[in-house]
Amino acid sequence: MKAIEFENVSFRYEDESPFVIEKLNFSVEEGEFVAILGHNGSGKSTLARLANGLLIPDAGAVRVFGVTLSDKTLFDARRNVGVVFQNPDNQTVATIVEDDVAFGAENVGLPREEIGKRIDFALHAVGMENFRGATVARLSGGQKQRVAIAGVLALKPRAVILDESTAMLDPRGRREIVDVVTRLNKEEGITVVLITHFMEEAMLADRAVVMNRGEIVMQGKPEEIFGRQEELITYNLALPRIGVICNRLKEAGMPIGNTLDADALAEEIAKCV
Repeated sequence: MKAIEFENVSFRYEDESPFVIEKLNFSVEEGEFVAILGHNGSGKSTLARLANGLLIPDAGAVRVFGVTLSDKTLFDARRNVGVVFQNPDNQTVATIVEDDVAFGAENVGLPREEIGKRIDFALHAVGMENFRGATVARLSGGQKQRVAIAGVLALKPRAVILDESTAMLDPRGRREIVDVVTRLNKEEGITVVLITHFMEEAMLADRAVVMNRGEIVMQGKPEEIFGRQEELITYNLALPRIGVICNRLKEAGMPIGNTLDADALAEEIAKCV
C-alpha cells in the first residue's frame, strides 16, 4: 500500500508566482525509508507540507494511505503522517518533557490512561525515558529534537516526515536523530521520509530521491545515486566523504564498487591488497 502518493501535483505560494512544484508524481510505499535530497529552494519542504495537509495543492491530488486529502480528511491525515520540523525550540509547547510529549495526544482527546501509555512508548522509542521529568530548555539540541519526535510518535502515526530536522544540530546530534528514525523504521515499521541536504544522512535509506526546482531529477538506491558524482554536482550536492573515497580509489585503478558502508569498503580494499 502507498503511504503517500502525489498525482500531478502543482503548488505555488502566491497567485501569478512561479510554481514551486509542478505536475509532480511521487509515492512512498508503506514501511519504506526514503531520503529526499536537494539544495535550498528545491521544493523539499513544500513537498513535506503538502503530504501532511499543511498546504493544499493548486492542482492534482495528494493521497495518504489511500485517502485523498480534502477538508474532510485532513484530521485523520495529520494523525497518520506526523512532521518534525527543523528547529526543536519552535516545536516545544511545555516546560517538562513528559508534558510536551503528551500535548498532541491530549489535544485529540485520548483518555488519560492511554496518554500515559503513549508517553511511555514514545520516550522509549527515542531513548529519552530517563528524561521524563527533565526541563526541555536544559536539554541538548539532539535531545530536544528527540523529544519533538516523541511528541509526534505519541499520536502513533503510520508515517513520519523529518523536514530538515537535523539542520541545526552538530554531527553527534545528527547521528542520534538518524539512528532513532532508522530504528523506528526497522523495528516499528513506521514509514519514514527524511528530507535533508546532508548527503551522508541518506546512507541508510531504502531509496534516495533528488529534487531540483520542484522536480524529481534522480532516484534510486543511495549507492546508485552517489555513484553519479558529476550529475550530483550539477544539482549543487556533494558526495559524502566515503563516496569521495570510493571514487578516488577507482580512479587510482582499484576495482571496488560503490558502497556507503565503511566496513564493506574496508573488506573490498583488503581483497585488492
